[in-house]
Amino acid sequence: MIRYSLICAEGHAFDSWFASASAFDDLAARGLLSCATCGSSRVEKALMAPAVTSASPDEPPPLSAPRDLREALLAEIRRQIEEKSDYVGLSFAAEARAIHEGRAPERSIWGEARPEEARSLIEDGIPVAPLPFMPRRQTN
Repeated sequence: MIRYSLICAEGHAFDSWFASASAFDDLAARGLLSCATCGSSRVEKALMAPAVTSASPDEPPPLSAPRDLREALLAEIRRQIEEKSDYVGLSFAAEARAIHEGRAPERSIWGEARPEEARSLIEDGIPVAPLPFMPRRQTN
């Protein structure tokens, strides 16, 4: 695994892990990388300082490594969800119920629900799960 510091066309900096240098190159060439903050697909490697350590192989990695990996995984989860499902906003509970009852086409959706709405869906046997991130808010 290799970690790269990345930057998008909007100037957002973030890190991501790749199986190899060629894996990064392949994903970048196919336009399959996106910014963890704004979703821009114009992502490049940022200038990085080499990670030099004198720690022995028996010592645990620095505390930042698990955090960096977690952030990279969350960014990938967000990217996959946003790419492969429909955001229905505050209509999530109503839309999930309509899909479950056959009144709306079956598809993957995500959105926002009040706790009591989510609880009602679960009690009625409608499969839902919380996401580890909040929707991006549009600002003027």
